[in-house]
Amino acid sequence: MNPSLTLYLILLLGGLLLIGAEIFLPGGLVGLCGALALVGAAIVGGSQFEAPYNLLAVALIVVLAGVCVYLWIRFFPKSPWGRRLTLEADGRQFTAVAGGEALLHQEGEALSNLRPAGLALLGGQRVDVVAESSWIPAGARVRVIAVEGNRIVVRQFATPAL
Repeated sequence: MNPSLTLYLILLLGGLLLIGAEIFLPGGLVGLCGALALVGAAIVGGSQFEAPYNLLAVALIVVLAGVCVYLWIRFFPKSPWGRRLTLEADGRQFTAVAGGEALLHQEGEALSNLRPAGLALLGGQRVDVVAESSWIPAGARVRVIAVEGNRIVVRQFATPAL
């Protein structure tokens, strides 16, 4: 096999795989490496192959990237992995509370799992809160221990035994 063709295919497939892996390894570095690999594949395809194959090699990158993006948008959110990585709610229920200092030391109930952020019922209103610890299960009793701007920090507590 032609070494230029081998390099082109490795860069093309590697770039597409790295961009896909960016979803599971967030931070941007993996996706950037994937984009650079696709640019490298375009350079190799455009400079090493004779006409009209050089244009075909670059067009293949553009078409494959477009097809991958289309398929990703169309099918990934409905897949089991996609449902695990996205919110079930649309976000309309999340609200910021003005004057959160009034909530300091109030007790309430976690309406969702706090991992560490989620919803709690405090003073009769649904409030977006952050758990002091790493995770608090839904239904647990919580107490507001700090208010830092719009950030309301809660801690789980056990109800005293009677």
